[in-house]
Amino acid sequence: MQTGSAGDSAAAPLGSLSRGQIDVSVILPVFNAAPWLDECLKSVLKQDYEGSLELSVFNDASKDNSLSIIEKWKISLEERGIAVVIGGHNSSKPRGVGFGKNQAVKQSSGRYLCFLDSDDVMMPGRVRLQCEAAIQHPKSIIGCQIIRVPAGSTERYTRWINGLSPEQLSTQVFTSHGPTVIMPTWFCTQEWFCHVGKFNEGGPGVPEDLLFFYDHLEKGGGVVRVDQCLLQYRYHPQAATHSILEGTIWDHRVQFLEKRVLANWTSFTIWNAGKQGRKLYRSLSAANQKKVVALCDVSERRISKGYYTYEESKVRPQPKIPIQHYKNAKPPFIICVKLEVPKLRQQGANISFCIGDLRRRAQDLLDLEVQKADLEVRGRRECGQQPCRQLGLVQQQYQHTLLGEAKQS
Repeated sequence: MQTGSAGDSAAAPLGSLSRGQIDVSVILPVFNAAPWLDECLKSVLKQDYEGSLELSVFNDASKDNSLSIIEKWKISLEERGIAVVIGGHNSSKPRGVGFGKNQAVKQSSGRYLCFLDSDDVMMPGRVRLQCEAAIQHPKSIIGCQIIRVPAGSTERYTRWINGLSPEQLSTQVFTSHGPTVIMPTWFCTQEWFCHVGKFNEGGPGVPEDLLFFYDHLEKGGGVVRVDQCLLQYRYHPQAATHSILEGTIWDHRVQFLEKRVLANWTSFTIWNAGKQGRKLYRSLSAANQKKVVALCDVSERRISKGYYTYEESKVRPQPKIPIQHYKNAKPPFIICVKLEVPKLRQQGANISFCIGDLRRRAQDLLDLEVQKADLEVRGRRECGQQPCRQLGLVQQQYQHTLLGEAKQS
């Protein structure tokens, strides 16, 4: 079963491959991955895909015995009929994940690219199932559901990435979680990858997968997920993702929001007069700050303040943004809320229930902060059953964006 979004045209059958061309290249950048490589490479060997398969490894100046492990597995892989290409460098410092991926792609020859991190493990059917999806969606990034290891780590993030609907794969690209299909599950045509362009090679601290994902969407690419758990996604302190600061992710998200959405709007309202709504306003460019007509909320405490004064602004007089009740606010809205109420984690709360929570309590004029205990009691049974008239109108007639702040924990 597949879920996905628009962005594709005609399918590209494998039958048109020229003689000698590899069907799928597994792209594997490596840096000091010795503790996990045996399990990772074994999962490549165990693939049940019947087409031609290649493993393209780029060793980014590893200082452990990663290279010797790769060379050991090269024999078994080639005996199985899997071509192995090994590249790398011995510089004093690694060039970074983006550079390693680009080099592995550059030296590969497959029509399709299957990205894999050296600390992760593929299920036997991954290449086969994602290749079938990619044939039908040649301009899409194909992802899959994941199994998180150790169990229970990044629980909310795992639930989010596995539970997005086909529509949400495209509409929730502005959330703090990042790409709606995670990079170690990516599968796409090499032709489309080259059309989008290579990964950013800025090195540690640069979210190269997020930037590529945004470029992909900007060029009309789709997002599709195979709804099976095809990857064991490992969490550990040495993971490259830990080098990326929250502030860096936030800045890129806001820039993408401004480019993809706000550039087409002449005015808008930020739904949330609290901390995150004010932070969003401060993060906007001067031109987009001028488009904000108000902050709106359901909290009488916040509304009673009347205005939000941007005290850090160098503009004089300092901008004062009205704070309005949602009934008096004018769409379109940027909805800036938490994606999940933590107290509902064990009751199966997720993104859609956060939106439902907002609708229900906007209708009842309840305070989003002080009424969390009430929501916990009512739980999943009532959440979102009766969306307020105003927000329902917004959904039907106006484009809106969810800019959520859910941490990957």
